[in-house]
Amino acid sequence: MTRLAPLLIELGTEELPVKALPGLAQALFDGVLDGLSKRGITVERGEAKPLYTPRRLAVQLPAVAMEQPEQHSEVLGPYLNIALDADGQPTRALQGFASKAGVEWTALERTSDAKGERFVHRAVKPGARTAALLPEILHEALAAMPIPKPMRWGAHTHAFARPVHWLVLLLGDAVVDGEVFGLQADRMSRGHRFMHDKTVWIARADDYLDALRAAKVLADPDERRARIVQEVMQAATAAGGEARIDDDNLEQVNCLVEWPQAVGCAFETEFLAVPQEALIATMETNQKFFPVLGEDGRLREHFVGIANIASKDPAEVRKGYERVIRPRFADAKFFFVADMKQGLASMNAGLRTVTYQQKLGSVADKVERVAVLAEAIAAQVDVDPALARRAAELSKADLQSRLVNEFPELQGIAGRYYASQDPSLDGLPREDRLTLANAIDEAYRPRFAGDDIALSGVGKVLAIAERLDTLAGGFAAGLKPTGNKDPFALRRNALGLARTIIESGFDLDLSRLAEQAFASLPEPVQPHADRNTETALLDLYDFILDRLRGYYADKGVPPQHFAAVAAKRPPSLYDFDRRIDAVGTFAALPEAAALAAADKRIRNILRKADGEIPGSVDRDLLREPAELALAEAVEAVYAETGHALAHGDYVDALAHLARLRPQVDAFFDAVMVNVDDPGLRRNRLALLRRLSDRLGSVAAIEHLSI
Repeated sequence: MTRLAPLLIELGTEELPVKALPGLAQALFDGVLDGLSKRGITVERGEAKPLYTPRRLAVQLPAVAMEQPEQHSEVLGPYLNIALDADGQPTRALQGFASKAGVEWTALERTSDAKGERFVHRAVKPGARTAALLPEILHEALAAMPIPKPMRWGAHTHAFARPVHWLVLLLGDAVVDGEVFGLQADRMSRGHRFMHDKTVWIARADDYLDALRAAKVLADPDERRARIVQEVMQAATAAGGEARIDDDNLEQVNCLVEWPQAVGCAFETEFLAVPQEALIATMETNQKFFPVLGEDGRLREHFVGIANIASKDPAEVRKGYERVIRPRFADAKFFFVADMKQGLASMNAGLRTVTYQQKLGSVADKVERVAVLAEAIAAQVDVDPALARRAAELSKADLQSRLVNEFPELQGIAGRYYASQDPSLDGLPREDRLTLANAIDEAYRPRFAGDDIALSGVGKVLAIAERLDTLAGGFAAGLKPTGNKDPFALRRNALGLARTIIESGFDLDLSRLAEQAFASLPEPVQPHADRNTETALLDLYDFILDRLRGYYADKGVPPQHFAAVAAKRPPSLYDFDRRIDAVGTFAALPEAAALAAADKRIRNILRKADGEIPGSVDRDLLREPAELALAEAVEAVYAETGHALAHGDYVDALAHLARLRPQVDAFFDAVMVNVDDPGLRRNRLALLRRLSDRLGSVAAIEHLSI
């Protein structure tokens, strides 16, 4: 019976890079498991996971075999016609093989394959002890870790993410004899740098978490994260609010502390006059604090810091946190007040001096192009064109603000604040002014994967116009992404454009809008004879389709459904989405698979047909009952689906088409298409083409055929 024991590996380091820490821990964990697996060592990992703190990476496995299983080997030797001479004696080839295997040739076995009989050496060796293999496994795992810029320390050539100071390597209760980075393995870990600055005895591998917890270290990142959340929420509640716990901020704080302790803090209420997004960005990005919000979702004058120590004097820690954040808030307030004095008009004027892209002109040039597009789009989707144009004209003004210069992530958000208070917009009705201000912010949505699109009609229009100009300009200027390089984020813009159109339900002709976008570009980059507008439009459409492929895959749409609709290249992306839904409904019908296969067969027949196929079916040339029945059914379905197709009711259209299956099946069972009579053959081809045209009216359903 295989003996099992818990395994512990701990690398003690100086503080590891915060953002890289989870990945480093995962890589070490995976590397050790892979090394054990490759050597055939049994592992019962249970709920094991990477363990880490800022000062350590650890792998703890609940049960690992103490030794490898028996190692069976088989080495093939020469064939008999080469191995034995005419007298049946071993040749030099066989003797050399036996000598290399370390046995007499008479001890070799024989086996056969397609080429004949040959000698083979089979051996069984006892498995090695796991303890003897662990140092090699650890070295392999460390060498495979993703460390772009390894550090060196001391008077040696060792390199790692940070200097390594101790190594724990235990199998059960025994120390494994091994060495890493010049450190000999033992059972001595270390506790919290300030609260337990001494070595920690690890008696057994499965004692690790408890031993470190007693030394004021939470080595389990999930336990540590839960403690942070609990403490932050309690501190926020004590302040009369609710904590804003951003996932990214939480993860970074979790990688900064070993023994988290929440400290409730406050700041002067005068800073609340500054856009709260700027204050929140300062707290989260710069200081890794947690803001406190009120019931209305607005920032309150409180925040929570996480200390890496249970201080005897929390008030001093609080003072330090409040002292460090005050200058940053003061800067944000100064920038905001200065920007408000400057005004949107002055900011907008400054865009003339800012180059958007060398071939595409200044940011002001881009703003004008977007304004023209926004006005045109608004007129098609029942949005006030004048308001859309005005919002577009002010949409980039905040790029010249001091606040955005300090906090680039506030683009659009700062513009919303400035537009809501700028005196130059006092003449607008209050509702229009609020809509315009919000649209400046919403134009950036979706800002990231999973983010919502713009909420207001003007915001949606502005988001579409902005992305359309960016894409057209990027393609015309030769900035189409290659590999991982996408400096103008054209991939993200393409998906944002598609999502906004689809999820807004805007039935827009993308080709016409893109053509207008290309036409408004500066003359040097407009498509010319060697690259005409039609080609540029096709390239752009294909680029957007590539983004939609992933979008629909994430929604669970089968790739065959997407391919079926993409083959039709509908100019409206909203129409594209409706067709996707209809194909999904059609594919669930019992007739779908047979009709898809029939359509595929029909298209193959038509593709191979010689000569011209008539444009209409001659009823007088219909001979067989099955072709007469199919012709009548096809004409009937044309009449039944015409209105549905014209109004985009694709589900109804495909439901009618599904009823053609009996006539289609009967036709192929009873009628030969490629008959000798050329008149009958062309007429039957005409019937099949008419049928195929209607079968493919919503999507190329032959793609549904497996």
